[in-house]
Amino acid sequence: MKSLAKTYHNLLARTSFCALAILSGCLLVSCEDVLKEEPRSVAVETFFNTAAEVETAVNGIFSPLRNSNYAVYETTLECQSDFTNGRGSWAPLHGFQGLDDANITRVGGLWTAFYLSIRNANLVIGNAPLGKSISAADVSRYVAEARFMRAFNYFQLVRNWSGVPLRTEANMSETDLKKSTAEEIYSLIVADLLAAEADLPDNPAVAGRPTRWAAKTMLADVYLTLGKFAEARDKAGEVMQSGKFSLVPIATKADFQLKVWGPELVSTSEEIFYLKYTRQLGQGNYMLWVSNHPDTKLFNFGGAYVLYLDNASSYYTTWDAGDLRKTLWDKINFGLGANTLVSSKFTDQQAVSQSGAGNDDPVYGYPDVLLLYAEASSRADKGPTAAGMEALNAVRRRAYGKPAAEASSIDLKLADFNADTFLDRVLTERSYEFQLGGKRWLDLKRTGKAAEAVLAATGKTIAQKHYLWPIPVSEMNYNKGLDPTKDQNPGY
Repeated sequence: MKSLAKTYHNLLARTSFCALAILSGCLLVSCEDVLKEEPRSVAVETFFNTAAEVETAVNGIFSPLRNSNYAVYETTLECQSDFTNGRGSWAPLHGFQGLDDANITRVGGLWTAFYLSIRNANLVIGNAPLGKSISAADVSRYVAEARFMRAFNYFQLVRNWSGVPLRTEANMSETDLKKSTAEEIYSLIVADLLAAEADLPDNPAVAGRPTRWAAKTMLADVYLTLGKFAEARDKAGEVMQSGKFSLVPIATKADFQLKVWGPELVSTSEEIFYLKYTRQLGQGNYMLWVSNHPDTKLFNFGGAYVLYLDNASSYYTTWDAGDLRKTLWDKINFGLGANTLVSSKFTDQQAVSQSGAGNDDPVYGYPDVLLLYAEASSRADKGPTAAGMEALNAVRRRAYGKPAAEASSIDLKLADFNADTFLDRVLTERSYEFQLGGKRWLDLKRTGKAAEAVLAATGKTIAQKHYLWPIPVSEMNYNKGLDPTKDQNPGY
Protein backbone atom coordinates (compact mmCIF):
# COMPACT_ATOMS: atom_id res chain seq x y z
CA MET A 1 0.00 0.00 0.00
CA LYS A 2 1.01 3.60 -0.42
CA SER A 3 2.21 4.08 3.15
CA LEU A 4 3.27 7.72 2.89
CA ALA A 5 0.09 8.67 1.07
CA LYS A 6 -1.93 6.88 3.72
CA THR A 7 -0.14 8.94 6.36
CA TYR A 8 -1.22 12.07 4.52
CA HIS A 9 -4.82 10.94 4.35
CA ASN A 10 -4.83 9.95 8.00
CA LEU A 11 -3.72 13.49 8.77
CA LEU A 12 -6.63 14.79 6.76
CA ALA A 13 -9.10 12.65 8.62
CA ARG A 14 -7.73 12.54 12.14
CA THR A 15 -9.31 15.73 13.47
CA SER A 16 -12.89 16.89 13.20
CA PHE A 17 -12.41 20.24 11.57
CA CYS A 18 -15.71 21.76 12.63
CA ALA A 19 -14.33 25.18 13.48
CA LEU A 20 -12.77 25.65 10.07
CA ALA A 21 -15.76 24.21 8.27
CA ILE A 22 -18.06 26.64 10.07
CA LEU A 23 -15.98 29.57 8.93
CA SER A 24 -15.35 28.40 5.38
CA GLY A 25 -18.92 27.28 4.80
CA CYS A 26 -20.07 30.89 4.92
CA LEU A 27 -18.53 31.71 1.58
CA LEU A 28 -21.36 31.25 -0.87
CA VAL A 29 -24.40 30.22 1.11
CA SER A 30 -26.05 31.60 4.20
CA CYS A 31 -24.87 29.85 7.35
CA GLU A 32 -26.29 32.09 10.04
CA ASP A 33 -27.88 29.12 11.79
CA VAL A 34 -24.51 27.36 11.98
CA LEU A 35 -22.77 30.42 13.37
CA LYS A 36 -25.43 30.79 16.06
CA GLU A 37 -24.42 27.40 17.42
CA GLU A 38 -20.66 28.08 17.58
CA PRO A 39 -19.30 31.62 17.84
CA ARG A 40 -16.58 32.49 15.35
CA SER A 41 -14.18 33.67 18.09
CA VAL A 42 -13.87 30.17 19.53
CA ALA A 43 -12.45 28.82 16.26
CA VAL A 44 -10.06 31.68 15.55
CA GLU A 45 -8.71 32.31 19.03
CA THR A 46 -8.22 28.75 20.22
CA PHE A 47 -7.61 26.61 17.14
CA PHE A 48 -4.34 28.02 15.71
CA ASN A 49 -2.06 27.78 18.73
CA THR A 50 -0.04 24.62 18.09
CA ALA A 51 1.72 23.09 15.11
CA ALA A 52 -0.73 20.17 15.13
CA GLU A 53 -3.71 22.51 15.02
CA VAL A 54 -2.25 24.59 12.20
CA GLU A 55 -1.33 21.45 10.26
CA THR A 56 -4.94 20.31 10.50
CA ALA A 57 -6.00 23.72 9.21
CA VAL A 58 -3.60 23.36 6.26
CA ASN A 59 -5.11 19.94 5.51
CA GLY A 60 -8.44 21.71 5.21
CA ILE A 61 -7.08 23.73 2.28
CA PHE A 62 -6.66 20.56 0.22
CA SER A 63 -9.97 18.91 1.05
CA PRO A 64 -12.28 20.94 -1.25
CA LEU A 65 -10.08 20.07 -4.22
CA ARG A 66 -9.30 16.45 -3.49
CA ASN A 67 -12.83 15.08 -3.09
CA SER A 68 -14.16 14.86 -6.67
CA ASN A 69 -13.81 18.50 -7.57
CA TYR A 70 -10.38 18.59 -9.19
CA ALA A 71 -11.18 15.60 -11.41
CA VAL A 72 -14.44 17.31 -12.43
CA TYR A 73 -12.45 20.47 -13.16
CA GLU A 74 -9.95 18.62 -15.36
CA THR A 75 -12.75 16.82 -17.17
CA THR A 76 -14.62 20.05 -17.87
CA LEU A 77 -11.47 21.51 -19.41
CA GLU A 78 -10.74 18.35 -21.39
CA CYS A 79 -14.22 18.46 -22.92
CA GLN A 80 -13.49 21.97 -24.17
CA SER A 81 -10.35 20.95 -26.05
CA ASP A 82 -10.23 20.60 -29.81
CA PHE A 83 -9.90 16.82 -29.89
CA THR A 84 -11.50 15.31 -26.76
CA ASN A 85 -15.25 14.78 -26.93
CA GLY A 86 -17.58 14.84 -23.96
CA ARG A 87 -20.41 12.35 -23.51
CA GLY A 88 -23.86 12.93 -22.03
CA SER A 89 -24.27 16.18 -20.09
CA TRP A 90 -20.65 17.04 -20.89
CA ALA A 91 -21.21 16.97 -24.66
CA PRO A 92 -22.32 20.64 -25.00
CA LEU A 93 -18.86 21.74 -23.85
CA HIS A 94 -17.51 20.38 -27.13
CA GLY A 95 -20.02 22.47 -29.05
CA PHE A 96 -18.04 25.62 -28.17
CA GLN A 97 -21.16 27.78 -27.89
CA GLY A 98 -20.98 28.50 -24.17
CA LEU A 99 -22.10 26.48 -21.18
CA ASP A 100 -25.61 25.03 -20.88
CA ASP A 101 -27.51 24.79 -17.59
CA ALA A 102 -25.93 21.49 -16.56
CA ASN A 103 -22.41 22.76 -17.04
CA ILE A 104 -23.17 26.17 -15.52
CA THR A 105 -24.22 24.31 -12.39
CA ARG A 106 -21.12 22.11 -12.59
CA VAL A 107 -18.63 24.97 -12.84
CA GLY A 108 -20.54 26.78 -10.10
CA GLY A 109 -19.57 23.91 -7.84
CA LEU A 110 -15.95 24.34 -8.87
CA TRP A 111 -16.11 28.07 -8.04
CA THR A 112 -17.36 27.14 -4.58
CA ALA A 113 -14.57 24.57 -4.11
CA PHE A 114 -11.83 26.97 -5.18
CA TYR A 115 -13.09 29.72 -2.89
CA LEU A 116 -13.58 27.33 0.00
CA SER A 117 -9.95 26.27 -0.37
CA ILE A 118 -8.94 29.95 -0.56
CA ARG A 119 -10.95 30.70 2.57
CA ASN A 120 -9.18 27.93 4.44
CA ALA A 121 -5.82 29.20 3.21
CA ASN A 122 -6.67 32.72 4.36
CA LEU A 123 -7.45 31.42 7.83
CA VAL A 124 -3.99 29.86 8.08
CA ILE A 125 -2.22 32.92 6.66
CA GLY A 126 -4.06 35.26 9.01
CA ASN A 127 -4.03 33.20 12.20
CA ALA A 128 -0.98 30.92 12.26
CA PRO A 129 1.39 33.82 13.06
CA LEU A 130 -0.71 34.56 16.17
CA GLY A 131 -0.29 31.07 17.64
CA LYS A 132 1.13 30.95 21.17
CA SER A 133 2.62 27.46 21.15
CA ILE A 134 4.08 27.09 17.67
CA SER A 135 7.63 27.76 16.47
CA ALA A 136 8.51 30.48 13.99
CA ALA A 137 9.81 27.81 11.62
CA ASP A 138 6.50 25.96 11.66
CA VAL A 139 4.57 29.17 11.14
CA SER A 140 6.76 30.04 8.15
CA ARG A 141 6.30 26.63 6.51
CA TYR A 142 2.57 26.35 7.04
CA VAL A 143 1.91 29.91 5.87
CA ALA A 144 4.04 29.20 2.79
CA GLU A 145 1.94 26.10 2.05
CA ALA A 146 -1.21 28.16 2.42
CA ARG A 147 0.14 30.85 0.10
CA PHE A 148 1.04 28.25 -2.50
CA MET A 149 -2.44 26.77 -2.38
CA ARG A 150 -4.13 30.18 -2.45
CA ALA A 151 -2.13 31.01 -5.58
CA PHE A 152 -3.04 27.63 -7.04
CA ASN A 153 -6.75 28.25 -6.58
CA TYR A 154 -6.65 31.79 -7.92
CA PHE A 155 -4.70 30.56 -10.95
CA GLN A 156 -7.61 28.27 -11.82
CA LEU A 157 -10.17 31.00 -11.19
CA VAL A 158 -8.52 33.74 -13.22
CA ARG A 159 -7.89 31.55 -16.26
CA ASN A 160 -11.50 30.40 -16.44
CA TRP A 161 -13.45 33.39 -15.09
CA SER A 162 -10.92 36.24 -15.59
CA GLY A 163 -11.55 38.96 -12.97
CA VAL A 164 -13.06 37.65 -9.72
CA PRO A 165 -13.51 38.90 -6.15
CA LEU A 166 -10.12 38.93 -4.44
CA ARG A 167 -10.59 37.41 -0.99
CA THR A 168 -7.53 37.45 1.28
CA GLU A 169 -6.77 37.24 4.99
CA ALA A 170 -7.18 41.02 5.13
CA ASN A 171 -10.85 41.12 4.06
CA MET A 172 -12.27 37.83 5.37
CA SER A 173 -14.94 39.64 7.33
CA GLU A 174 -16.23 41.51 4.28
CA THR A 175 -19.22 39.95 2.55
CA ASP A 176 -19.55 42.34 -0.37
CA LEU A 177 -16.47 42.53 -2.57
CA LYS A 178 -16.25 43.98 -6.03
CA LYS A 179 -14.66 42.05 -8.86
CA SER A 180 -10.92 42.60 -9.08
CA THR A 181 -9.21 42.71 -12.46
CA ALA A 182 -7.30 39.77 -13.85
CA GLU A 183 -4.14 41.83 -13.44
CA GLU A 184 -4.83 42.26 -9.71
CA ILE A 185 -5.46 38.52 -9.33
CA TYR A 186 -2.20 37.69 -11.08
CA SER A 187 -0.32 40.15 -8.87
CA LEU A 188 -1.47 38.24 -5.79
CA ILE A 189 -0.65 34.90 -7.41
CA VAL A 190 2.92 35.95 -8.19
CA ALA A 191 3.42 37.52 -4.75
CA ASP A 192 2.13 34.39 -3.02
CA LEU A 193 4.32 32.10 -5.10
CA LEU A 194 7.45 34.18 -4.54
CA ALA A 195 6.80 34.07 -0.79
CA ALA A 196 6.14 30.32 -0.97
CA GLU A 197 9.30 29.78 -3.00
CA ALA A 198 11.33 31.50 -0.30
CA ASP A 199 9.84 29.65 2.68
CA LEU A 200 8.83 26.18 1.49
CA PRO A 201 11.21 23.26 2.14
CA ASP A 202 13.17 21.43 -0.56
CA ASN A 203 11.37 18.20 0.28
CA PRO A 204 7.75 17.73 1.37
CA ALA A 205 7.26 17.14 5.07
CA VAL A 206 4.37 14.82 4.11
CA ALA A 207 3.78 13.33 0.66
CA GLY A 208 1.62 15.67 -1.38
CA ARG A 209 2.57 18.92 0.33
CA PRO A 210 4.14 21.66 -1.81
CA THR A 211 7.87 22.39 -1.92
CA ARG A 212 9.94 25.29 -3.20
CA TRP A 213 10.28 23.31 -6.47
CA ALA A 214 6.53 23.17 -6.82
CA ALA A 215 6.41 26.95 -6.29
CA LYS A 216 9.09 27.47 -8.96
CA THR A 217 7.22 25.22 -11.37
CA MET A 218 3.92 27.01 -10.90
CA LEU A 219 5.71 30.35 -11.20
CA ALA A 220 7.07 29.20 -14.56
CA ASP A 221 3.52 28.30 -15.62
CA VAL A 222 2.13 31.63 -14.42
CA TYR A 223 4.91 33.65 -16.07
CA LEU A 224 4.36 31.78 -19.35
CA THR A 225 0.64 32.58 -19.17
CA LEU A 226 1.47 36.25 -18.56
CA GLY A 227 3.87 36.37 -21.52
CA LYS A 228 6.90 36.82 -19.27
CA PHE A 229 8.88 34.30 -21.25
CA ALA A 230 12.37 34.92 -19.90
CA GLU A 231 11.12 34.66 -16.33
CA ALA A 232 9.26 31.44 -17.18
CA ARG A 233 12.36 29.98 -18.81
CA ASP A 234 14.54 30.85 -15.85
CA LYS A 235 12.18 29.40 -13.22
CA ALA A 236 11.80 26.15 -15.14
CA GLY A 237 15.57 26.14 -15.62
CA GLU A 238 16.13 26.36 -11.88
CA VAL A 239 14.09 23.21 -11.37
CA MET A 240 15.98 21.41 -14.14
CA GLN A 241 19.36 22.49 -12.76
CA SER A 242 18.49 21.27 -9.26
CA GLY A 243 19.09 17.68 -10.33
CA LYS A 244 16.28 16.56 -8.02
CA PHE A 245 13.95 15.26 -10.72
CA SER A 246 14.11 12.92 -13.69
CA LEU A 247 11.73 11.22 -16.10
CA VAL A 248 10.74 7.68 -15.18
CA PRO A 249 11.93 5.31 -17.93
CA ILE A 250 9.37 3.07 -19.64
CA ALA A 251 9.52 0.36 -22.29
CA THR A 252 5.90 -0.79 -22.63
CA LYS A 253 2.36 0.46 -22.15
CA ALA A 254 2.18 -1.52 -18.91
CA ASP A 255 5.06 0.53 -17.50
CA PHE A 256 2.82 3.60 -17.29
CA GLN A 257 0.85 1.84 -14.57
CA LEU A 258 3.78 0.09 -12.95
CA LYS A 259 6.15 3.06 -12.85
CA VAL A 260 4.49 6.39 -13.68
CA TRP A 261 0.79 6.73 -12.69
CA GLY A 262 -0.17 3.46 -11.05
CA PRO A 263 -2.26 3.12 -7.87
CA GLU A 264 0.48 1.34 -5.93
CA LEU A 265 3.07 4.09 -6.39
CA VAL A 266 3.94 6.23 -3.38
CA SER A 267 6.06 8.70 -5.34
CA THR A 268 8.34 8.85 -8.38
CA SER A 269 11.41 10.76 -9.52
CA GLU A 270 9.25 13.05 -11.66
CA GLU A 271 6.68 14.04 -9.05
CA ILE A 272 6.69 17.75 -8.19
CA PHE A 273 3.16 18.52 -7.01
CA TYR A 274 0.55 15.77 -7.15
CA LEU A 275 -2.80 15.50 -5.47
CA LYS A 276 -2.28 12.33 -3.43
CA TYR A 277 -4.92 9.63 -3.29
CA THR A 278 -5.32 6.24 -1.69
CA ARG A 279 -7.74 3.32 -1.60
CA GLN A 280 -10.03 4.56 1.12
CA LEU A 281 -13.66 5.54 0.87
CA GLY A 282 -13.85 9.13 -0.26
CA GLN A 283 -10.04 9.41 -0.41
CA GLY A 284 -9.47 8.19 -3.97
CA ASN A 285 -9.07 9.67 -7.43
CA TYR A 286 -12.47 10.28 -9.04
CA MET A 287 -10.93 10.60 -12.51
CA LEU A 288 -10.90 6.81 -12.85
CA TRP A 289 -14.69 6.73 -12.63
CA VAL A 290 -14.93 9.61 -15.10
CA SER A 291 -12.58 8.19 -17.74
CA ASN A 292 -13.03 4.42 -17.72
CA HIS A 293 -15.60 2.22 -19.47
CA PRO A 294 -16.99 -1.03 -18.01
CA ASP A 295 -15.77 -3.04 -21.02
CA THR A 296 -12.12 -2.16 -20.40
CA LYS A 297 -12.17 -4.06 -17.08
CA LEU A 298 -9.51 -1.62 -15.87
CA PHE A 299 -11.57 -0.13 -13.05
CA ASN A 300 -13.61 -2.46 -10.90
CA PHE A 301 -16.51 -0.01 -10.66
CA GLY A 302 -17.00 0.25 -14.40
CA GLY A 303 -16.83 3.91 -15.26
CA ALA A 304 -18.84 6.80 -16.70
CA TYR A 305 -16.69 7.05 -19.89
CA VAL A 306 -17.31 10.78 -20.06
CA LEU A 307 -14.29 11.51 -22.28
CA TYR A 308 -13.56 9.91 -25.63
CA LEU A 309 -11.60 10.33 -28.86
CA ASP A 310 -12.45 9.40 -32.42
CA ASN A 311 -9.73 7.19 -33.90
CA ALA A 312 -10.60 8.47 -37.37
CA SER A 313 -9.80 12.05 -36.36
CA SER A 314 -6.73 13.72 -37.83
CA TYR A 315 -5.42 14.24 -34.30
CA TYR A 316 -5.31 10.49 -33.70
CA THR A 317 -4.31 9.35 -37.19
CA THR A 318 -1.33 11.71 -37.32
CA TRP A 319 -0.10 10.60 -33.90
CA ASP A 320 2.94 8.41 -34.49
CA ALA A 321 2.30 4.74 -33.72
CA GLY A 322 5.67 4.40 -32.01
CA ASP A 323 4.61 6.82 -29.27
CA LEU A 324 3.55 4.67 -26.30
CA ARG A 325 1.23 7.43 -25.06
CA LYS A 326 -1.01 6.71 -28.05
CA THR A 327 -1.56 3.18 -26.76
CA LEU A 328 -3.34 4.64 -23.71
CA TRP A 329 -6.47 5.10 -25.85
CA ASP A 330 -8.47 1.88 -26.31
CA LYS A 331 -11.21 1.25 -28.87
CA ILE A 332 -14.59 0.76 -27.16
CA ASN A 333 -17.94 0.96 -28.96
CA PHE A 334 -20.43 2.18 -26.37
CA GLY A 335 -23.01 3.41 -28.83
CA LEU A 336 -21.14 6.31 -30.42
CA GLY A 337 -19.55 4.34 -33.21
CA ALA A 338 -16.86 1.75 -33.80
CA ASN A 339 -14.11 4.37 -33.84
CA THR A 340 -14.60 5.46 -30.23
CA LEU A 341 -11.56 5.50 -27.96
CA VAL A 342 -11.49 5.80 -24.17
CA SER A 343 -8.46 6.44 -21.99
CA SER A 344 -6.64 3.81 -19.97
CA LYS A 345 -4.18 6.30 -18.49
CA PHE A 346 -5.51 5.65 -14.98
CA THR A 347 -6.49 2.14 -13.91
CA ASP A 348 -7.11 0.50 -10.55
CA GLN A 349 -8.69 -2.93 -10.33
CA GLN A 350 -8.59 -2.89 -6.52
CA ALA A 351 -10.30 0.44 -5.88
CA VAL A 352 -12.76 0.39 -2.97
CA SER A 353 -15.37 2.69 -4.51
CA GLN A 354 -16.07 5.06 -7.40
CA SER A 355 -14.01 7.63 -5.50
CA GLY A 356 -11.65 5.17 -3.86
CA ALA A 357 -8.93 4.62 -6.47
CA GLY A 358 -5.30 4.90 -5.46
CA ASN A 359 -3.82 6.72 -8.47
CA ASP A 360 -2.37 10.14 -7.71
CA ASP A 361 -3.20 13.13 -9.92
CA PRO A 362 -0.01 14.52 -11.53
CA VAL A 363 -0.80 18.23 -11.40
CA TYR A 364 2.84 19.24 -11.90
CA GLY A 365 5.57 16.78 -12.80
CA TYR A 366 8.98 16.94 -14.44
CA PRO A 367 7.46 16.71 -17.94
CA ASP A 368 5.71 20.02 -17.16
CA VAL A 369 9.04 21.61 -16.30
CA LEU A 370 10.74 20.39 -19.47
CA LEU A 371 7.94 21.48 -21.77
CA LEU A 372 7.49 24.81 -19.99
CA TYR A 373 11.21 25.39 -20.49
CA ALA A 374 11.09 24.34 -24.14
CA GLU A 375 8.29 26.77 -24.96
CA ALA A 376 9.50 29.65 -22.80
CA SER A 377 13.09 29.50 -24.05
CA SER A 378 11.95 29.64 -27.68
CA ARG A 379 9.53 32.48 -27.10
CA ALA A 380 12.07 34.47 -25.08
CA ASP A 381 14.72 34.07 -27.82
CA LYS A 382 12.30 34.50 -30.77
CA GLY A 383 13.07 30.99 -31.94
CA PRO A 384 13.92 27.52 -30.66
CA THR A 385 17.12 27.02 -28.71
CA ALA A 386 19.34 23.96 -28.45
CA ALA A 387 18.52 23.64 -24.75
CA GLY A 388 14.80 23.96 -25.41
CA MET A 389 14.92 21.35 -28.14
CA GLU A 390 16.79 18.99 -25.83
CA ALA A 391 14.10 19.45 -23.16
CA LEU A 392 11.39 18.64 -25.71
CA ASN A 393 13.29 15.64 -27.03
CA ALA A 394 13.77 14.27 -23.52
CA VAL A 395 10.01 14.03 -23.10
CA ARG A 396 9.62 12.46 -26.54
CA ARG A 397 12.36 9.89 -25.96
CA ARG A 398 10.74 8.65 -22.79
CA ALA A 399 7.42 8.35 -24.63
CA TYR A 400 9.06 6.11 -27.23
CA GLY A 401 10.65 3.90 -24.59
CA LYS A 402 14.13 5.35 -25.05
CA PRO A 403 16.57 6.79 -22.46
CA ALA A 404 15.52 10.38 -21.89
CA ALA A 405 19.03 11.79 -21.62
CA GLU A 406 20.55 10.11 -24.70
CA ALA A 407 20.32 11.24 -28.33
CA SER A 408 17.92 9.07 -30.30
CA SER A 409 16.70 8.31 -33.79
CA ILE A 410 13.33 9.90 -32.95
CA ASP A 411 14.84 13.25 -31.95
CA LEU A 412 13.51 16.38 -33.59
CA LYS A 413 16.16 18.61 -35.20
CA LEU A 414 16.59 22.27 -34.33
CA ALA A 415 17.17 23.30 -37.96
CA ASP A 416 13.72 22.04 -38.96
CA PHE A 417 11.81 24.55 -36.83
CA ASN A 418 11.20 28.26 -36.51
CA ALA A 419 9.45 30.07 -33.65
CA ASP A 420 5.94 29.33 -34.89
CA THR A 421 6.39 25.70 -35.85
CA PHE A 422 8.28 24.95 -32.66
CA LEU A 423 5.46 26.39 -30.55
CA ASP A 424 2.99 24.18 -32.43
CA ARG A 425 5.23 21.18 -31.81
CA VAL A 426 5.47 21.89 -28.07
CA LEU A 427 1.69 22.30 -27.80
CA THR A 428 1.17 18.99 -29.58
CA GLU A 429 3.66 17.31 -27.27
CA ARG A 430 1.83 18.76 -24.26
CA SER A 431 -1.47 17.38 -25.56
CA TYR A 432 0.07 13.90 -25.75
CA GLU A 433 1.83 14.06 -22.41
CA PHE A 434 -0.93 15.65 -20.30
CA GLN A 435 -4.00 13.78 -21.52
CA LEU A 436 -6.79 13.90 -18.90
CA GLY A 437 -4.92 16.74 -17.18
CA GLY A 438 -7.17 19.58 -18.37
CA LYS A 439 -4.28 21.55 -19.89
CA ARG A 440 -5.01 21.59 -23.62
CA TRP A 441 -7.89 24.11 -23.58
CA LEU A 442 -5.92 26.47 -21.36
CA ASP A 443 -2.89 26.12 -23.67
CA LEU A 444 -4.99 27.01 -26.70
CA LYS A 445 -6.48 30.04 -24.95
CA ARG A 446 -3.21 31.48 -23.65
CA THR A 447 -1.48 31.13 -27.02
CA GLY A 448 -4.40 32.58 -28.99
CA LYS A 449 -4.71 29.37 -31.00
CA ALA A 450 -8.08 28.14 -29.76
CA ALA A 451 -10.22 29.44 -32.63
CA GLU A 452 -7.85 28.12 -35.29
CA ALA A 453 -7.37 24.71 -33.63
CA VAL A 454 -11.07 24.12 -32.97
CA LEU A 455 -12.09 25.15 -36.47
CA ALA A 456 -9.48 22.84 -38.00
CA ALA A 457 -10.39 19.88 -35.78
CA THR A 458 -14.18 20.20 -35.62
CA GLY A 459 -15.29 22.75 -38.22
CA LYS A 460 -16.89 24.77 -35.39
CA THR A 461 -16.48 28.45 -34.57
CA ILE A 462 -16.02 29.23 -30.90
CA ALA A 463 -18.64 31.62 -29.52
CA GLN A 464 -17.03 34.51 -27.66
CA LYS A 465 -18.93 33.63 -24.47
CA HIS A 466 -17.37 30.16 -24.50
CA TYR A 467 -13.93 31.46 -23.54
CA LEU A 468 -15.03 32.23 -19.96
CA TRP A 469 -17.28 30.54 -17.44
CA PRO A 470 -20.19 32.41 -15.81
CA ILE A 471 -19.95 33.70 -12.26
CA PRO A 472 -22.46 31.60 -10.28
CA VAL A 473 -25.85 33.08 -9.49
CA SER A 474 -25.25 32.09 -5.86
CA GLU A 475 -22.24 34.42 -5.75
CA MET A 476 -24.18 37.23 -7.40
CA ASN A 477 -26.99 36.84 -4.86
CA TYR A 478 -24.67 36.61 -1.85
CA ASN A 479 -22.07 39.23 -2.80
CA LYS A 480 -23.72 42.62 -3.13
CA GLY A 481 -20.41 44.06 -4.34
CA LEU A 482 -21.17 42.48 -7.72
CA ASP A 483 -23.62 44.01 -10.18
CA PRO A 484 -25.29 41.21 -12.20
CA THR A 485 -25.80 43.57 -15.15
CA LYS A 486 -22.15 44.65 -15.31
CA ASP A 487 -20.01 42.05 -13.61
CA GLN A 488 -21.29 38.83 -15.14
CA ASN A 489 -19.07 37.44 -17.89
CA PRO A 490 -20.32 38.26 -21.40
CA GLY A 491 -23.11 36.15 -22.84
CA TYR A 492 -24.50 34.73 -19.59
